[in-house]
This record gives sequence, C-alpha cells and structure tokens, in this order.
Amino acid sequence: MNSKRAIIMGATSGIGRCVALGLLRQGWTIGVAGRRTEALESLKAVDPEHVFTRTIDVTCPDAPKHLRALIDEMGGMDLYFHSSGCGHQNTELEPAIEDRTLMTNAFGFTQMVGEAFRYFRDTHCPGRIAVITSIAGTKGLGAAPAYSATKRFQWTYIDALAQLARMEELDIRFTDIRPGFVRTALIADKDYPLQMAPASVAGHIISALEKGRRVTTIDWRYRLLCFFWRLVPRCLWERMHIIR
Repeated sequence: MNSKRAIIMGATSGIGRCVALGLLRQGWTIGVAGRRTEALESLKAVDPEHVFTRTIDVTCPDAPKHLRALIDEMGGMDLYFHSSGCGHQNTELEPAIEDRTLMTNAFGFTQMVGEAFRYFRDTHCPGRIAVITSIAGTKGLGAAPAYSATKRFQWTYIDALAQLARMEELDIRFTDIRPGFVRTALIADKDYPLQMAPASVAGHIISALEKGRRVTTIDWRYRLLCFFWRLVPRCLWERMHIIR
C-alpha cells in the first residue's frame, strides 16, 4: 500500500473530487479541503481512517493557516494538489465577475500554492506541487478576459517557483495540468465541443503525477489544438470571434 499523503484543495466536486477518490483507491492518505463542509464529509465517509477534512475558502486571508493546520493533522504532506478555481465568460466586463475570478484564480491560487512551497522549504521534505490551470492560458480569450489572463498567470507562477526551487536546491517538483473543456459545474450551461468527463481527466492527471510530468495537456485532441493555436499570429487572433 502507498503510505504517501496528499492534500487536494478544491476537492468538493468535479476534477478535485475525482482525483481525491483516485488517490484514495491507490492507498494514499488524503486531506480534502474546500468550501462545502457536507461534500467534504461525504468524502471522509468513504474511508474515515485515511481521509482528513478542512473547510477552507482560498480567498480568505487566513486560508494558508488552515492549510498548515491540515498538514500538521495529517503528520505531513508529500503532494499538494490545487484544483480550486472559477471561470466565466464576461464580455460585458462585469466588475464583480472579474474581481471574483482574480480573487480565486490569482490571489487564492498564489497564497495556497505559496504556502505549500513554504511548507516543503521549511521542513526540507521532498514533495510535489500539482495545479490545474487550463489551455485557456495559451492566448487571451475575448469572451473570458480575466479567466484566460489568470490561467496564464498560473502558468508563469509555477514556472517561477520551479526556478526558485532549483535556485535554493530544494527537492520540490511541479506539475502544471492544462485540461480543455471538462464537464463540470463551471460549464454546465454551455454547449462547448470536445467536453471530457471529470473521472477520465482525473485518470490522466494521476498518470501524469506517477510519471512526474512537468506540464501535461489533457487530452491528445487538446494537445493538437494547442500546437496549432500557438502558431496563430496575434494580428489574426485578435480578429477571430471565439466562444460567444
């Protein structure tokens, strides 16, 4: 049995929940965190001995303190998995939507991933930080300005931490997970193409973690799409009408 310990931030639904269950089946001890206490308790009921819970809102200033408390309760952490995020189309640039996206995907992301990094650095323990970003970071999306911008920010933040870990000779590894459209509550009312089931995406993620991948785009169709997407010149991209 695997005796390693993982914390999944954003485990109450969708990909995070599926990854939590997948790791649990592989013998991991897991800490699950998110805003909905009842959803966390339903995960604990699956295996009370190996599931620890903590209600955490990543946008709250005291969230890092609660993360560290969960780590202490588990007796340590080998993997920090960040699945918390939000995203909306917002062509009207409604300030409330843009602000909420920035708070969750930039501020919340930074303070939680930063706390995981500090834990590994403070304890001199080897570990991995894995985060769900998105293919939306490839280029700015006019239909979802704050969402695509924050996803690019997440790519760059992980790049920076990976360099920092090497500068300080820390045994911290990183995995940047970039899925395409996943059939979750975020896009429940949208008819997007090439939608993937959360359980299938979770399987790809766990495989990438086992292989120690630094960056992984899920799945092969989106890898092909992103290859050509990156080749589109800016002058042409800005004239294209995408996802309305």
